Amino acid sequence: MPRPSSDVHVFEAHATDAELDDLRARLAAARLPEAETVDHAAPDSHRWDQGVPLADLVDLVDYWRTGYDWRSFEKRLDRIGQFRTVIDGLGIHFLHRRSTRADATPLIVTHGWPGSVAEFVDVVDELAEPTDADAPAFHVVVPSLPGFGYSDRPAASGWGIEKIAAAWVELMGRLGYRRFVAHGGDWGGVITTVLGGRFPEHLLGIHTTVAEAPPGLSTDGLTSVERRWAEETQDFWLRRAAYAKQQATRPQTIGYSLVDSPVGLLAWILDKFAEWSDTDDSPFERISRDRVLDDVTLYWLTRTGASAARIYRESHRALDPELRVDVPSAISMYPRDIDRCPRPWAQQRFRQIVRWSSPETGGHFPSLEVPGYFVNDVQAGLAAVLAAHR
Repeated sequence: MPRPSSDVHVFEAHATDAELDDLRARLAAARLPEAETVDHAAPDSHRWDQGVPLADLVDLVDYWRTGYDWRSFEKRLDRIGQFRTVIDGLGIHFLHRRSTRADATPLIVTHGWPGSVAEFVDVVDELAEPTDADAPAFHVVVPSLPGFGYSDRPAASGWGIEKIAAAWVELMGRLGYRRFVAHGGDWGGVITTVLGGRFPEHLLGIHTTVAEAPPGLSTDGLTSVERRWAEETQDFWLRRAAYAKQQATRPQTIGYSLVDSPVGLLAWILDKFAEWSDTDDSPFERISRDRVLDDVTLYWLTRTGASAARIYRESHRALDPELRVDVPSAISMYPRDIDRCPRPWAQQRFRQIVRWSSPETGGHFPSLEVPGYFVNDVQAGLAAVLAAHR
């Protein structure tokens, strides 16, 4: 395997004690609104209908201030291996976990919003060193999107999905990986689609939990389940996507709150963990408080609330309707995800679907909600992708 480029440098995450003390002081001094109004007697299954309930937020803020351990998360990142490199003038941060297996395949894993590399800290080791000797192993690369986490915040426009995908090809090349596979969800799934469509000479294939079909397809011929998926996805974008329109049109305005108020940042992100996960009430039915706070604290300490929101300004509705993906593709549609695409529609863009999975549980954050299943699903999907080359 070629040696990594000298342009790649080791990076260590370390917040100062003063930064953590400031966070706790801001949490202690938070000004909160009154509780949400209610229409039904408690307990109420619709208590999240107005957003994050006050009682839930108060409990989590108290834990964030008095019980949460950021240093533990920093150590986890360092154990995996953190690096930075500059691509097109922008510093890109990434995790890199090499496998000891001689047959390991390079894999780039891309997160979305409101996620981060924190989504994958619990699955990287199993992807690199699977306990099942028959499962494929991977050299795992998990970059922070531009404007997210420890990657630089762009000072000019232009860092949309196409440029990010090109940057990922450059990043993998610097690590000695000329050909590789890719996985992504949310924006990471869209970027993974662009990777497969624009760079087939580098992509062995892809696995994604997002399959954005070309626009204008008919529902004729869809099964009742597929028709329901299409209807629910349309309803989401029409009625429940105000956050996306805000970040696509006025990211700077919401950014002031996200960078200045840790409670405002927490509520903005927690709302999505709650609504988009496969739970009946609280997201903590499946996702630990620590993992949510790892993610939110990373946004807070790196002051990336505004810069991360700008990916919507750069890329909302930006996927080329004519883009086709001819490399082998594995697609998983989790039952409580916000955007589920019928397979006949997906086949109009993804021309070589080698595995289609419809898990029984899981939502928008499967690596956090159902990590064991997620790993097995990625392994099986990418095994099918690699088998297509034999």
